Amino acid sequence: MSENPTRRPRGDGGPAAPARRGRPAGDREAKRAELLKAAASVIAQEGYANTSLRKVAQRAGCTTGAVTYYFANKEELVTALAESRFDSFDAMLAPGRPQPDIRAILERWLSRTTDDPEFWPVMSQLLAHARYEPAFAAAIEQRYARHRDALATLLTTGQAQGTVRDDIPADLLADQLAAIGDGWMMMFPIEPKRFTESRVQALLDAAITLIAPPPGARRAPGT
Repeated sequence: MSENPTRRPRGDGGPAAPARRGRPAGDREAKRAELLKAAASVIAQEGYANTSLRKVAQRAGCTTGAVTYYFANKEELVTALAESRFDSFDAMLAPGRPQPDIRAILERWLSRTTDDPEFWPVMSQLLAHARYEPAFAAAIEQRYARHRDALATLLTTGQAQGTVRDDIPADLLADQLAAIGDGWMMMFPIEPKRFTESRVQALLDAAITLIAPPPGARRAPGT
């Protein structure tokens, strides 16, 4: 008997889940989120280059046509995935706006390694391949600029409050912190054993020392 093309394979050897055909039903945003989750899973496990709309459809348990109903091609799909990742980055900054706590922001950044084991592997893959796709790279550049601006705003507030050094412009400090975070992101999937709990705390201490006011610096009134 030939294999049923409407069923997708499963890695656990159990019965395959039927692929859904026809126009997708239900909430559009929920369906998009489901496909983005499937895309992230494929990228994390097989790499960006080996990811295809067909594999995403198989992972989501639907047809390739159902994927293209929401995303015209792979570039559109991965761009939406990157946008969702940057939405998460922006959310990390939101709690710090009234009273910036840069250490807490960096802790939230690193916590993604345990909250979502696929987050950093996927994001590093997306950043690495963006340079080869101009439209995708432009979307990444735009979101990164917005994220750095938001971080620089928090650092400016910290400078006014005397908790962040003010001898270096906030936008440069934002670039430095973003680069530090990107470095952690790139290395964690390769060397996860280096990111033990104690070493993570030491990395956070070092990052905070870099942006702290120099010893003897005048603190802002009321701090």
